[in-house]
Amino acid sequence: MNSLMRAPDLQQSHRLRLNTLIRLRWLAIVGQSFTVVVVAYWLEFPLPVSLCFALIASSAWLNLFLAFRYPAAHRLNPFAAFGILTFDSLQLAGLLFMTGGLTNPFSLLMTVPVVISATSLPLRLTAMLAVVVIVMVSLLAFFHLPLPWYDGIVLAMPFIYTAGIWIAVVCSIAFTAMYAFRVADEARLLANALAATELVLQREQHLSALDGLAAAAAHELGTPLATITLVAKEMERALGNDPKFGEDVTLLRSQSERCREILKRLTSLSSEGEEHLARLPLTSLVEEVIAPHRDFGISIKLDPGDRIGPEPVGHRNPGVIYGLGNLVENAVDFARSRVTIRWSWDDEDVSFVIMDDGPGFPPEIIDRIGEPYMSTRQGAEPGGGLGLGLFIAKTLLERSGAEISFTNSSGPGEGAVVEISWPRAAFLSRLPVGTTMFDTA
Repeated sequence: MNSLMRAPDLQQSHRLRLNTLIRLRWLAIVGQSFTVVVVAYWLEFPLPVSLCFALIASSAWLNLFLAFRYPAAHRLNPFAAFGILTFDSLQLAGLLFMTGGLTNPFSLLMTVPVVISATSLPLRLTAMLAVVVIVMVSLLAFFHLPLPWYDGIVLAMPFIYTAGIWIAVVCSIAFTAMYAFRVADEARLLANALAATELVLQREQHLSALDGLAAAAAHELGTPLATITLVAKEMERALGNDPKFGEDVTLLRSQSERCREILKRLTSLSSEGEEHLARLPLTSLVEEVIAPHRDFGISIKLDPGDRIGPEPVGHRNPGVIYGLGNLVENAVDFARSRVTIRWSWDDEDVSFVIMDDGPGFPPEIIDRIGEPYMSTRQGAEPGGGLGLGLFIAKTLLERSGAEISFTNSSGPGEGAVVEISWPRAAFLSRLPVGTTMFDTA
């Protein structure tokens, strides 16, 4: 569990696909070329066409080099991607230098490399690229060739206009980059958390299937073991009290009998107890969930609620058992002395409530509980609780059809309250094991 709750490896989650950059650069090359042709040959503005196309050609040459040098699925390490985006910024700054600097309406495109970096690179590299771009934008405000315009007319922009463009570009870089980084980072965290959730559920399902695998192994091994036992008995009868091989044959027969007993227990575990293991009454579920947490110095109080109608008997769902166990573990970790478990059922719903006498959930984050990589509860040590483990538990329980609410108790000496409820109609749907949790007895 601890390995699953580690933060994602930044070196793995911040690798930009090279093919993505190549395609974006081809799009930029086409756009830049089209713009230069239109301005120079259709509008007939004076423009250093050769120098502009030299810069565009350098970008195309880099694209061809990367496309032939690396496979399409190659992922760049963060520093390589940073270098390529820096080149794109310099190439665009060169084009702007020859076409009016910040007075060029396309100067806003200087924000694009920073936004791309914000969606795929670590914050430190994105900040470095933003500083480089802002320095280039600042230089373009003072040093640039005239803005292409009609012959004989010099279009002089007021400095206050240029300053306004500079402020707009810098603000766009800061705002769009921060927004893009935040959205991309949340998406990465959610993707890693969901992957960990799938891993936990898969592991629990594999553990649940071990009894079936044991039965299959016992069935396959039964025939050759019976042959070994029969041959050992015949050899023991034939050798009698032979001083050289008698003890060895006796030992061989006794061990084969022992193997038969082991296989018999494995077979009975799956065949005779399969139905018992596959179905779990709600009260048995409660005991199975809380049993691992009884010996941690925290009193676990069982408080049965209203029980109307027959007791729900559900299919053993590893995800539900894991999710409820994680919530109980969280309550035990933060409780001062007592955790209360309450369960109830009626004709409409089945509910499971976990209460502790700890500090409760902080009011400022109570609406965001269940998101991956959250901060801790009040009074907890840094790095504990309300992280990926709680996200996994919430996700697994919601997959079973449950609704989960997190609140703080208003009673004296009581802290957090977690309520999990399932509609009883879902328990009767007879969906495959692992899809819905309960059936009725």
